Amino acid sequence: MIFGRRTQTDSRVPSRASTSDAAEVPAGLSIAAAYSWRLLVVLGLVAVLIFLVITLKYIVIPFLIAILIGALLVPVVNFLVRMKWPRWAAVTVVLIGFLAVVSGLVVVVVAQVRSGLPALQVQSAAAYENLRAFLRDSPLHLSDADLDGYLSDIFSVIQRDSQALVSGILSVGSTAGHVLTGALLSLFATIFVLIDGKRIWAWSVRLFPRKSRNAVDGAGVAGWLTLTTFVKVQIFVAAVDAIGIGLGAWILGLFYGGFPLVIPIAVAVFLGSFIPVVGALVTGALAVFIALVFLGPLPAVIMLGIVLLVQQVEGHILQPLVMGTAVKVHPLAVVFAVAAGSFVAGIPGALFAVPLVAVVNVMTKYIASGDWRVHGRPTISDVLGDAH
Repeated sequence: MIFGRRTQTDSRVPSRASTSDAAEVPAGLSIAAAYSWRLLVVLGLVAVLIFLVITLKYIVIPFLIAILIGALLVPVVNFLVRMKWPRWAAVTVVLIGFLAVVSGLVVVVVAQVRSGLPALQVQSAAAYENLRAFLRDSPLHLSDADLDGYLSDIFSVIQRDSQALVSGILSVGSTAGHVLTGALLSLFATIFVLIDGKRIWAWSVRLFPRKSRNAVDGAGVAGWLTLTTFVKVQIFVAAVDAIGIGLGAWILGLFYGGFPLVIPIAVAVFLGSFIPVVGALVTGALAVFIALVFLGPLPAVIMLGIVLLVQQVEGHILQPLVMGTAVKVHPLAVVFAVAAGSFVAGIPGALFAVPLVAVVNVMTKYIASGDWRVHGRPTISDVLGDAH
């Protein structure tokens, strides 16, 4: 530096130092560091997203339910619109029909449960007495005093934790309020998805930078097509499970003097089938328990065989042939997705885990493929044809 002027040598010194420092870092370490900080950013965003979902679960869950219902009803509304129906009339008729079906199922299930509950209580008491007799005559040789002692221990545990039980009972009103609020939010969100879903999505796309809008729009369309296919296929699979187990229980009842609560069992299996891997199996265990209580051990074993047969049909026929077109995810990924969803958000997490993974998988593949650069919006054949 002479009289405030920088010489050429001074300006080159930092450049040589930085070049030598970069040369000392192995190329593999530089690549690993570049990927590491990007991975940390992605994991941080995922953690923030999970935290927001858990914190705002009373808003997020109704919105996701509305998306699933919309994915089921939008194709019906679009069909009626193509048949020259006004959109408001199509939305009204479809919503009323959907609510009528759901309400009818609820009324039938409640009526069946109310009519079968007294008999279930009597049979449960008889089964309890039979269990006590079996334990007395078993190799354990438990006396009535031993059984009563075990029952008193159970009751003492309940009394010791009575504060938690009381707080849980007192929170029922709050939970019922949350359920009612969530149902109303889901209803209104579904109405807006059916009426103005396209404009809502177009507004969402405009939030992204202009250069990325085609990619975001195409990925969203691909995800929506995947979701609509998944919902329709999942309803079909759930209906097959419910009809198979319900029909098996009804036929079994013909040989043993009647099988109670067949319709509630079928509805429970239908709803449980929306949780892959374990849903239908757990709800099918309800049919086995009722067969054991009302009909005896042999009918319960037969009912267990029926449940396992239906599960095998679903796992080896329906899942590969039907679900494979809608859920382009490896079965192991489905298992981990359901487990992770259950851990994060309980039953709602298990319900939404598979469609969320399927949609994210399709959207990621679409963006990575670069089709949005040369083609327009994807069609259903493009999405399903990319299953492999």
